[in-house]
Amino acid sequence: MRAQASVTPAVSTPVPPAARAWSRLLRAHAATARLLGAELQAEHGLSLNDYEALELLARAGGRRLKRVDLARRLMLTPSGVTRLLEGLEEAGLVARASCPEDLRVTYAQLTDAGAETLEAASCGHVGSIRAVLEEHLSGEQIEELAALLGRLPGVAEGDEDCGDAPARFG
Repeated sequence: MRAQASVTPAVSTPVPPAARAWSRLLRAHAATARLLGAELQAEHGLSLNDYEALELLARAGGRRLKRVDLARRLMLTPSGVTRLLEGLEEAGLVARASCPEDLRVTYAQLTDAGAETLEAASCGHVGSIRAVLEEHLSGEQIEELAALLGRLPGVAEGDEDCGDAPARFG
């Protein structure tokens, strides 16, 4: 006769608040990114990273950023930003630009077509973001959430650029 392994129920230990918050943050990001990304893709043919790259370029001086700076702000690897920009370049939304003072430096430059695509996508995308958040949180809670998340390392980086952003991004 074969001995069967007994299944011992796991001992229920309380989940520390930090672990619970982290888990919920990851699930909230995944769920909202999936929803918002699907809408953006269906309506404008853009991924969330495409949209974010176009938005960062639109806010940058001269509508351009060094590719390395764009990668850092998007939290992408150099190869990841290269793949992203290749797609945006093929679509005519971004162009590669060089630096006359330093030929080793390459910029990603927002094209007029990229600015038009961003303009067309912004109203609906920002509206979708607001709808998702406002369905579950009050205005005060949204402000508090933004403030709390902004205290985490690297999260608020780049927020200082938002002051010059058109109202459609707010």
